Amino acid sequence: MSDLTGLPPEAFAKQDETPDTLFYAQPRFVTHIDDAAIAAVTDLYRTYLPSGGRILDLMSSWVSHLPAEAVYDAVIGHGLNARELAANPRLTQRFVQDLNADPILPLDTGGVDAALVCVGVQYLQDPVAVLLEVARVLVPDGRVVITFSNRCFPTKAVAIWRAVGGDDQARLIELYLRQAGFTGIEAYAVLPDGGPGDPLWAVIGRTAAAPMAGG
Repeated sequence: MSDLTGLPPEAFAKQDETPDTLFYAQPRFVTHIDDAAIAAVTDLYRTYLPSGGRILDLMSSWVSHLPAEAVYDAVIGHGLNARELAANPRLTQRFVQDLNADPILPLDTGGVDAALVCVGVQYLQDPVAVLLEVARVLVPDGRVVITFSNRCFPTKAVAIWRAVGGDDQARLIELYLRQAGFTGIEAYAVLPDGGPGDPLWAVIGRTAAAPMAGG
């Protein structure tokens, strides 16, 4: 496991230690956040995703919450259920992979303009290893947009995630991103907890910019 200062390995244990591929073998054609939270995610994507870019949607499913009007060169979807990915009309490419068993992404270095993780980061048992791979496949000054709410499959979420609340979960993701080399990290509650619907937090990191020529 990649080093996370101050966090013991058991922080990333799960109540259900059976392979994730078994848990996700049956497709779930549902959304995991309510309509207001989905709309907030879509607005974030309008702000941070480059028009015409190549987008990596990690831990995706049958929907990606991308703006309906946006056009991208490619949307590469990753998940654990092939039927869910096949039903997602926004994906131009897709692959099934258990990132807890193998974090190495089958993608070229510097071939992606932005990456997304929507309500999935809580299931990663070696999040820094995965985010190091995300940093590798992103272009310089590329962004990763991580969103989460207070919903999850509790038996599959890691122990540290279950032990803390939303703002501290955002700080935990900040730690992951810093240790994976991301900079310019923004973390904030998009929809506050205690409101009428699902809360939503966003944590956004950026890869280093390309060095200036002749510098």
